[in-house]
Amino acid sequence: MRILHTGDFHAGRQLRGMDRTPEIRAALSEILSIARDSKADAVLVSGDVFDTVNPSAYAEDVVYEFYLGLREAGIPSVTIAGNHDSSERLRSIRGLLKQVGAHMVTHVTPNLQDLVYPVQARDGTLLQVLAFPFLSERKLVKLADIAEGNVSQWRQKYQEGMNFFLRRMASYLRPDAVNMLMMHLTFDGSLPSGSERSFTFDITNSYTVSARMLPEALQYVALGHIHKPQQVSELPPAYYAGSIIQLDFGEAGEQKYVNLIEAEPGRPIKFQQIPLQSGKRLKTVRVKLDQIEQMDSLNAFDGLLRVIVELPAGMGTAGLKERVAKVLPSALAIEIEASQQDLKSRTAGRSNLSDVELFEQYYLERHGALPAEVKEAFLEASRWTLEGEEP
Repeated sequence: MRILHTGDFHAGRQLRGMDRTPEIRAALSEILSIARDSKADAVLVSGDVFDTVNPSAYAEDVVYEFYLGLREAGIPSVTIAGNHDSSERLRSIRGLLKQVGAHMVTHVTPNLQDLVYPVQARDGTLLQVLAFPFLSERKLVKLADIAEGNVSQWRQKYQEGMNFFLRRMASYLRPDAVNMLMMHLTFDGSLPSGSERSFTFDITNSYTVSARMLPEALQYVALGHIHKPQQVSELPPAYYAGSIIQLDFGEAGEQKYVNLIEAEPGRPIKFQQIPLQSGKRLKTVRVKLDQIEQMDSLNAFDGLLRVIVELPAGMGTAGLKERVAKVLPSALAIEIEASQQDLKSRTAGRSNLSDVELFEQYYLERHGALPAEVKEAFLEASRWTLEGEEP
């Protein structure tokens, strides 16, 4: 049987005010064509279907259009909720999606049978999917406490908690089926793209799962959460499919893929990465102040540009972004990078400033003079914070 692994759609994603959903729609249409052409028996979507917990109507339309397309092609799917998704929102439409062959796994429950999804291939082969949606450490401790009485010895140990659930789920693997696990989390040794919002902090402080925890009977582990396509385990083989377009400038230059797996019970899989062509290319260029007027050749670049101007010590920023925009009107983002000397000087000069003075200085550097109504709003918000009041 053939299984297509994808995920991290992030429908509704905004990049510097630009909606990337039309590009995501094109990528999903491309994936749908690949699923049809490869005669896939099932599609696994490993989380972060949406970019926010309250996606736009357009983002929802794009995603549900994809599932309807799979239905028309006669291809069932299994999807898990990611950390960007609203698990409650997805659960509310789970029954409707099931009617079109799209199985949505949104919550981890004490009854682990709820996480097991059998899928029948065209040739009669059975695929057993253990679908484990995103689960925070806090929720894991509560669920483990419910599922098995005394677990106080590892309440604060995420890895042991995950190991507990994976051991329990292994009992649902079948020798007469193709056995796969799907998770949305951080795996030991995985490399982030550096583009995931609020993710660099999460990676360095997050709880991880290691290959040692994975049941040996698994033939493939479909991972989501990290946008850089990569293999993170050989036995059993575990892969991040990655995001389906270059979502942010941290992913500039990355080739995007979907993973096609050919499998039969009890035998090693055949694995293939299929490159995706949809989505605008992203590019970051760094220039010195005296090179700005020489950048006009970059106007021929058909993707999205981010320009970083390296500023010499003591130079002001007034009118600089406008100067770059005149040469490169196609640039999506223009950033000014101060010299280390100026950064140290600014840091030293801020040590004795009040919160409102710091805010005024920040606003002046980014936007110009601080309007009175904005200053008043900042002072009011500061008072709420200090006094513990609700707005």
